[in-house]
Amino acid sequence: MNTRFTFAQIGMFRLNLRAQVLIVAAVLLISTLGSATAWAQQKMSKRYPVSKNVRIVLKNITGTIVVESWERNEIKLTATLESPKANLSPRQEGDGFIVDVIGDNRGRVDVGHINFRLQVPAYSEVDLETRIGNITVSNIRGRLVRAHVSSEGDIELTGINASHVYAKNRTGDIFFDGEFARDGEYHLQSGKGNINIRIPANSAFSLTAAAPNKQIHIGEFWNNGFKSMGDGRKFVGNVGGGKSEVVVTNFQGSITFMRR
Repeated sequence: MNTRFTFAQIGMFRLNLRAQVLIVAAVLLISTLGSATAWAQQKMSKRYPVSKNVRIVLKNITGTIVVESWERNEIKLTATLESPKANLSPRQEGDGFIVDVIGDNRGRVDVGHINFRLQVPAYSEVDLETRIGNITVSNIRGRLVRAHVSSEGDIELTGINASHVYAKNRTGDIFFDGEFARDGEYHLQSGKGNINIRIPANSAFSLTAAAPNKQIHIGEFWNNGFKSMGDGRKFVGNVGGGKSEVVVTNFQGSITFMRR
């Protein structure tokens, strides 16, 4: 039996073949992109048993740092590493837990971003720094909270009840929501960004606030006992007996106190 194809049938055959080739190519492309993404980003997660008063030191290069408290005497570290993959060797030393990305990759210039999330005991001391990236700390009641961004990134400290708090960045906002402990020290400094402080109305502290652009907003928050110096560039004064020292400096941004 002779089988003859019309021009229309031949055309349809060619179209179907072309469509199949395109589908195969698309599948191969998606597969390749998926493999590349998996290669470009890796994730690690590990738990470390610690004391409830552990001191945590984390030195990142670029990437976000999120620290949250939980009711366990252990640290859960989750890190997402982007290509080129950095060396990462968390270690425990006595009552301390150290993650030193800077030291572990000394001499390298091709280190990818690392985004950290740490769940830690509520009474931990945390000492955090990164060159570029946001730092977020919530519900820490240990003695120390330090957050330092040497270049660009926001700092957000919420639910903090530590006696010593130090937050500093070059470019980015700083937000502090917490309580001032008796005889505590609280130093907040931004080169360019807004600093917002939310504390209870019955807080007692000694304040020194300086902003060269005169954007210091205290209002009638507690009393009129603050002295304005330098034509509004600096405010000093005591509130409720001045039991803790609060120093806030902003070179190119506002300083605002809010009632909680």
